Amino acid sequence: MTALSIGRGITLNSAEEMEATLRQIGATRYHSLHPFHRLLHGGKLNKGQVQAWALNRYYYQSTIPLKDAMVISRFRDRNTRIEWRHRIEDHDGDPGNEGGIDRWLKLTEGLGLDTAYVESTEGILPATRFAVEAYVHFCRDRTPLEAIASSLTELFAPNLHEERISGMLKHYDFVNPDIMSYFSRRLAQAPRDANFALDYVKQHAKTPAERESVCNALIFKTNVLWVQLDALSHAYVDGHIPPGAFVPKTA
Repeated sequence: MTALSIGRGITLNSAEEMEATLRQIGATRYHSLHPFHRLLHGGKLNKGQVQAWALNRYYYQSTIPLKDAMVISRFRDRNTRIEWRHRIEDHDGDPGNEGGIDRWLKLTEGLGLDTAYVESTEGILPATRFAVEAYVHFCRDRTPLEAIASSLTELFAPNLHEERISGMLKHYDFVNPDIMSYFSRRLAQAPRDANFALDYVKQHAKTPAERESVCNALIFKTNVLWVQLDALSHAYVDGHIPPGAFVPKTA
């Protein structure tokens, strides 16, 4: 595999071969493997660095409903739209029903960040903004099949969430179960979403070229997630915070 694709000379002749390749991509490229996550989950970051992670990740979380609305707009098939729209409800919530964005703001508030500042996204890293917007543009500009395939990182999310919950609760005295509710809720939501997406691509990717495009879409998405952690590490671990970005007040 390259940084962009599964590489030349690989022909995926069946849905089973495609699924095996998808799972290999997750096993080798999912951002759970990034050194920044190992620091985060191992208690090696200070509070300011954890704040920076939560602040930047908010931009990704709050953009997911926009991305999913983009995906829905690609489909004439009503049943697909019905299935996909619950993802927007999961994150946006509705009156009287807390959504994922609310739970993420509970995390940032619990970490001591001002909610208005978080929601403004004024302090996020440029690379965070570019990566997240690239994801939205991908779902707008590529095929509907690729748009759905790009969500398949959710196949690998539950293990990461479990590791994050246990690691952060164990190592940080400024973290408690209440502010970690986003991750505990996703333990149930992510597998449901991932199973639908996996079944969809296995059913609708009918040629080797389409199966390859599905795998390359997942590679693109792993890059979107990975580069955000590269930027966080460069800014807040190595100490190269770009002008205007969030500067932690606590160590």
